[in-house]
Amino acid sequence: MKDEKREDIYDMMPFIALIHNISKNKIKYSKENIPEFNIFPSGRYLMKIYDFENLSQDDLANLYGQSKGTVAKSLKKLEDEGYIEREADPENRRKYILKTTPKGNELVPRVRKLLKEWEDEVGISDLDDETKEKIKEIARKSAKLIND
Repeated sequence: MKDEKREDIYDMMPFIALIHNISKNKIKYSKENIPEFNIFPSGRYLMKIYDFENLSQDDLANLYGQSKGTVAKSLKKLEDEGYIEREADPENRRKYILKTTPKGNELVPRVRKLLKEWEDEVGISDLDDETKEKIKEIARKSAKLIND
């Protein structure tokens, strides 16, 4: 009976609430399985810094629709814990380029492997390319609405 009620709850949830719920569960799973990844919400910044060279604090704020202050606090935590470092941009001394440290470079692939296993287990990997592209397009449009 309890499982039936749970299914009813998910059937009645708005789509965006389902997405939020999935995201929160993914974070909880990550924290339980890689304790040092208990750096959320900073973890998403770490992953982007790892993937892209020459990102700045402003780039992250724009990408995630966050205030510069919110991003700065998260980056300070990542820097204090030894996952990233900041280097002055030679072309603009007031701008800092973010880079992962060896500690960050070691953590990101472990997290990615765990998250891939989670996505396989919950069925995200089974989504067809068209559905994935549609969700990406929704994400792009929602970001554009807040950045315009």
